[in-house]
Amino acid sequence: MCGIVGYIGQNDSKNILLNGLEKLEYRGYDSAGIAVLNEDGVNLTKVKGRIATLKESVDASVHATMGIGHTRWATHGIPSIINAHPHQSTSGRFTIVHNGVIENYQDLKREYLTDVTFLSETDTEVIVHLIEKLYGQYQDTAEAFRQAMNLLKGSYAIGMIDAEDAETLYVSKNKSPLLIGLGEGFNVIASDAMATLKETDQYLEIYDKEIVLVGRNYVEIQKLDGTVVERQPYTAQIDASDIEKGTYPHYMLKEIDEQPIVMRKIINEYQDEHNELKLDEDIRQAMKAADRIYIIAAGTSYHAGLVGKEFIEKLAGIPVEVHVASEFSYNMPLLSEKPLFVFLSQSGETADSRAVLVKIKEMGHPALTMTNVPGSTLSREADYTLHLHAGPEIAVASTKAYTAQIAVLAILAADTAKAKGLELPFDLMKELAIIANAMEVLTDQKEEIEQLARDYLSATRNAFFIGRSTDYNVSLEGALKLKEISYIQAEGFAGGELKHGTIALIEEGTPVIALSTQENVNYSIRGNVQEVVARGANAMIISMKGLEQDDDAFVLPKVHQLLTPLVSVLPLQILAYYAALHRDCDVDKPRNLAKSVTVE
Repeated sequence: MCGIVGYIGQNDSKNILLNGLEKLEYRGYDSAGIAVLNEDGVNLTKVKGRIATLKESVDASVHATMGIGHTRWATHGIPSIINAHPHQSTSGRFTIVHNGVIENYQDLKREYLTDVTFLSETDTEVIVHLIEKLYGQYQDTAEAFRQAMNLLKGSYAIGMIDAEDAETLYVSKNKSPLLIGLGEGFNVIASDAMATLKETDQYLEIYDKEIVLVGRNYVEIQKLDGTVVERQPYTAQIDASDIEKGTYPHYMLKEIDEQPIVMRKIINEYQDEHNELKLDEDIRQAMKAADRIYIIAAGTSYHAGLVGKEFIEKLAGIPVEVHVASEFSYNMPLLSEKPLFVFLSQSGETADSRAVLVKIKEMGHPALTMTNVPGSTLSREADYTLHLHAGPEIAVASTKAYTAQIAVLAILAADTAKAKGLELPFDLMKELAIIANAMEVLTDQKEEIEQLARDYLSATRNAFFIGRSTDYNVSLEGALKLKEISYIQAEGFAGGELKHGTIALIEEGTPVIALSTQENVNYSIRGNVQEVVARGANAMIISMKGLEQDDDAFVLPKVHQLLTPLVSVLPLQILAYYAALHRDCDVDKPRNLAKSVTVE
């Protein structure tokens, strides 16, 4: 989703802003811009398209030690230069960048800004005109900014420049992520710490409905009523070198290949010196105390949650419900007496999930966040956190974070089972080590999988993924991967559901990818495959060693049956990668998508 970077210090701000925005490209965007302030005033550059275009458009001769930058993912108004950020007030004095959605922007227009001519279709432009209008009343920038924030309803992360004040960046947030980075003789603002890790690893978090005045040598946090707040910084636990692509042509391919390493990292992090599961005792007790687990997630994380439900129910014996975050807030089911909420989010900033977290915390229910980003909003605001230890994931299409979520969910389930005195059917850490080796085998078979992409997906407009039991859960993720980066219309279905309507869409040559890793439904799913083949489908069966038959297109290394989602998804990820590559799609940054969805 949209990204923000700001800088005030001694050095030229242009390159710092541009480099920071490049680090935020993974979040998804369709336009970008920067505004810098020097003795000549505000120099503003905006483009539709990529940061590379912005770099070419920026006036290299302009030197300024203060500025703000933005990558925009369109919400209000089409992708265009006019709708791109930063936006300016009518006089040009105030310039802002904004992430989020202002719910009452039309009301603010009618009540305060009927005499203003708007240039864009955005809600953001309303904010900057409102600040200028209030400045006319209060004759004080900080007070006008504060009063404007008091009037806004919705989500926002805002950075603002006053052309007549070269000593202060004005900052505020509500629901959308924003951090202050601290340096010697400079400070930065960023919606994601990765944007400014080259500058600093020391950050101050901003709470909702706070205002921050950021100077070169000071940072002052205030509540909306003006009360000053003291807060200690924290160290960002991210290695900047981890986000470099190295020799890989795409981040997605690099992240697919990193999955065996991630598995071994997770084993190391969640195992003590006696090879026993190592989990926070408070988390263990919270799981034992719960009479029902509610997994809240979206997209790929939702699919991981479906797999996690099987782990927790089969190993720990606790009922689990998995809910789409964007629906849960507005259509909450009847809750059990002692629920525990588990939030799955790669970024830890997912707005839909945070809305649920806020609501259930108000109700007094405990929450556990499982995320790849230490210090993220969901991590800070939940009672407990389990880190995925997958390292930064830059490609929009999640790969290693998905398998990391499944692995950590398995650890959570196994640890809870042991705490309840239940006998496990396997040594989980040993099995995860076997899976890491199997993943390495699969990543070495890219050429074979690429040929499958050519044979089955090169000229199709749609595809179906089918499976039964846990294979159905993985088929949903396989379909999502294919559609989001190759733009092939793809859907995942339970094998038995095909005959209840979907089989009407099968025509000559339609690709159907079937998973068969579960012995108890092996013959059932193969029967479903015969049904679609009889109607002209081009069927590909991916099976587990020991269940394979001669005509299967691909055979997976054998792992424990319950844990097969950790390996069966890899060929589906690689299939999607090559399908997109062969169609000349932007693999890492697919159209219309964002990595971190920070608006509801």
